[in-house]
Amino acid sequence: MQDFKPKSFWQKPEGLTGAVFLAAIVGGLGFLLVSNIDTLFWLAGQTVYLVAMLAVLAAVIYMVLDPKMRNLVWYMYKSVMRSITGMFVQIDPIGILKSYTDDLSDNLGKMNKQIGKLKGQMHKLKELIVNNRREIQNNLTQASKAKEVNKQNIMILKSRKAGRLKESNMRLEDLYKKMEVLYRVLTKMYENSEILLEDVKDQVMVKEQEYKAIKASASAMKSAASVISGNPDKRAMFDMAMEAVADDVSNKVGEMERFMEMSSSFMDSVDLQNGVFEEEGMKMLEKWEKEGVSILLGEEKSTIVNKANNENEVLDLNQPVKKPIREAGQSNQYDSLFE
Repeated sequence: MQDFKPKSFWQKPEGLTGAVFLAAIVGGLGFLLVSNIDTLFWLAGQTVYLVAMLAVLAAVIYMVLDPKMRNLVWYMYKSVMRSITGMFVQIDPIGILKSYTDDLSDNLGKMNKQIGKLKGQMHKLKELIVNNRREIQNNLTQASKAKEVNKQNIMILKSRKAGRLKESNMRLEDLYKKMEVLYRVLTKMYENSEILLEDVKDQVMVKEQEYKAIKASASAMKSAASVISGNPDKRAMFDMAMEAVADDVSNKVGEMERFMEMSSSFMDSVDLQNGVFEEEGMKMLEKWEKEGVSILLGEEKSTIVNKANNENEVLDLNQPVKKPIREAGQSNQYDSLFE
């Protein structure tokens, strides 16, 4: 969250509305100016109208040059554009977070099924590797006996078969390691996402009431007065904090969904019955391993990958996926944003 940069007004949905309205205002004023140029020149020739025109021009120049007045007009313009945009687009930060909790819940259900499917494939693959090892040893034993009785054809046949099985097992063991990376990452993502879902639900529950209180107390006049005096608008500061939460959750949900898609494509390319798999899926996973720090996993990513590639770290597939337990006194990961 330290790298979070608030979006400017123009980068938000209401920014597009503001740009359209601003273009319409400028275009409309330009059209009126050009189409009524003769009338304006005539008015400028009349003393009373000239004074009125100069007064309007002075007011405009004052608004442009005075920082407080400029901030007030800009604040009012943004507020109007936000109200108009809110009629068509969900821009309420609480509402956005509620939609993310629904996405997270759906993704957790899908991820749980995917973990179960992957675990089943890994069990089958492990059994295939063990059977191949047994078959390799059996063929080598038969080749050795054939050599003793000088049966060259049988010895060559069994030796070659053992060699092919050994080569196949090497590829299957590499595949198992990649599946282990997938399994470790998916289970850790599942664990972290459950914590994330709990934290977001807590924030929505607590901040929804706080948001209503702020909206009730922070009237348009009070907010305008705060802007003129140079003090931060309480509602704007709250919206910025909620925007940071929504932005972080959005990135994490996005990464979660992208990894699930990649792992699903990888698993679909595996044909355990024939002991083959597509190299493209393997390359995609290897590319992910080499990429930077994961938003959802943080610094744990490199630890998880190293564990999967460490022969001393034996993965117990029979162990159920851990359920995260919040320790006593453990704070919500987003609390610091509202301090």
